[in-house]
Amino acid sequence: MSTPTIRVSGLSKRFRIGELVRYKSLRESIQNAVKAPFRRGRRPKEMIWALRDVSFEVAPGEVVGVIGRNGAGKSTLLKVLSRITEPTEGRVELRGRVGSLLEVGTGFHLELTGRENIYLNGAILGMKRAEIDRKFDEIVAFAEIERFLDTPVKHYSTGMYLRLAFAVAAHLEPEILLVDEVLAVGDSEFQKKCLGKMGDVARAGRTVLFVSHNLAAVQQLCRTGIVLEQGRVACAADVALAVRHYTQQVRRIAATSVAERTDRAGSQWLRVTQVALCHADGREIRQALSGEDVVLRFYYASERDVPDASVNFAFNVRNLHGLLLTNLNSRDSGNLRMTVHRRGYFQCTWPRFNLRSGTYACAIYCEVNGEVVDWVQSAFELQVEDGDFFGTGRLIHREQGDMLIPHTWSSHGDPA
Repeated sequence: MSTPTIRVSGLSKRFRIGELVRYKSLRESIQNAVKAPFRRGRRPKEMIWALRDVSFEVAPGEVVGVIGRNGAGKSTLLKVLSRITEPTEGRVELRGRVGSLLEVGTGFHLELTGRENIYLNGAILGMKRAEIDRKFDEIVAFAEIERFLDTPVKHYSTGMYLRLAFAVAAHLEPEILLVDEVLAVGDSEFQKKCLGKMGDVARAGRTVLFVSHNLAAVQQLCRTGIVLEQGRVACAADVALAVRHYTQQVRRIAATSVAERTDRAGSQWLRVTQVALCHADGREIRQALSGEDVVLRFYYASERDVPDASVNFAFNVRNLHGLLLTNLNSRDSGNLRMTVHRRGYFQCTWPRFNLRSGTYACAIYCEVNGEVVDWVQSAFELQVEDGDFFGTGRLIHREQGDMLIPHTWSSHGDPA
């Protein structure tokens, strides 16, 4: 049996809520040591465990998907493996060089050019200049930034930044590649290139840890999966079993009343308390019928009145494989100004509802005057039944997919 490339034993990571985590200078460390005796008796800051007693092993050449809801500890795990932050407890053993893409452009120096950053990242990985020279043309070709190669990366667009960051991380031959939600940014063609390259890395015998909410991509790329829940390993198994565990977890949480949810982000002076699905005439309904006009009402309680506020209220819709189908929000639809009451509701009208029969998980997001006030992942479920979407008097075949698109057909002769 081969020696694991990654071995994690009893790993835990604790943070203090409200404390800015950063590197300290020698002067700050001395000042803190001098002030420590005078801080006794103060109320201690609340502690949270982002990871708790996490243990697993990854064999050479294995591609493992790490999945879980926001706040489950996925990114913290990769930061510990990348040596960006130290664990509070436990042990991590890594055999080989580690290439990381945790955030767009992690490890890039903004003042340096794309060319200089390629060599900088290679040096950080411990590569010799001759090794980087050998891979240089491949990196540039993959990133598609040849025209801007000698431009400082601070002038790059997000897409250019991402392409170069991924190209560097994947091409400089690390034995271990850590990728955190890179496919959430970039166009579909670039996403396909990323998936293909990660597959090439795995086939070359290197190890990949892939964090993503895109369960279809996880199932396509990975053979095993790890599900994190509140910082602990809830499931580590074949990827199909891991995905099934996660989707059941999402459905269980979404079934909880949104008013009772404690796993929410934002300042919380406004909180969504109820979601109602309604017919166009205002009647509450249990499930939507494709082809009919439906209304979603998001009831809230607020600590203050805010007249003529800049409000961005949004909800997204994912199928139970985690694939994002759409995001409906007040900003993109042009409804920029709304009044916030002490009690009220935001209403979204969805004409000619175009989802197929099934169950869909939806997140809620509310921003007022630029401040995130409430954000709940998997806040509620949409139950949908097929209707006569095209007005033909018959239902649509199930294999048509999740979305229904209005369209027409006609026949024309060849003018020649």
